Amino acid sequence: MDTTKTPDAPEAETTPADLTKAEPAVEPADVEPIAEPAAELADEDLTDDEFADEQAEAQESGHVGSAAFGIVAAGLGAVALSGSWIGGIVAERARVTSQLKLSQAADVNAQIAAQFVDPWHTTALVNGIFSALALIIGILVLALPALGTPQRTLPAWVRSVSWAGVALGAVGVLLFVLMYFDLLLAIPAPAAG
Repeated sequence: MDTTKTPDAPEAETTPADLTKAEPAVEPADVEPIAEPAAELADEDLTDDEFADEQAEAQESGHVGSAAFGIVAAGLGAVALSGSWIGGIVAERARVTSQLKLSQAADVNAQIAAQFVDPWHTTALVNGIFSALALIIGILVLALPALGTPQRTLPAWVRSVSWAGVALGAVGVLLFVLMYFDLLLAIPAPAAG
C-alpha cells in the first residue's frame, strides 16, 4: 500500500460526526469487568507456607499485651523491693499524723510508735500492695495460654520477664509479712531505767 500523497487526490474532509460513525460500537457484553483485588484468601486457598506465616503473624501480634503485662509485673516487683515515691509520701503522712495525735506527756513507747512503727508499717503495706499486684499480674500472664488456646505458647523472653515479676512479687510479699508483723526487725525499745 502506497502511503505517499499524490497531488491529484482530493483531500478528504472529515468531521467529528464522520469519526463517530467510523468507530465500531462497543457492546456492553464485550467489556470484561475489572478484576477487583481479592479479599483475604480463605484458609483452604493458602499454601502450607503461607498459612504458617499467617499463623505466626497472628500469634506475634497476640503477644504484645502479654509482653506488656509481663514487663509491668517485673517493674512492680522491682518498685516494691526498692521502695517507691508513693510509699515515702504515705510513710511521712503516717509519721505526721501520729505525731499530731501525741500529747506533750506521751510516754516513750508512744513516741517510738509515732516516729518509727507507724511509718514502718505503712511503708510495708504500700510495698506489699505493689508486690501482690506484681505476683498476680505475673501469674496471669503465665497462665494466659492455658486459659485461652493451649497450643499457643508465649515467647521465651515474655515468660522470663513474667517469671521475674512473679519472683520479685513473691519476695516482696514475704518482706511485707516480715515487716508488717515486726518479724524482720524488732521495734526499738527504750532503755530500762
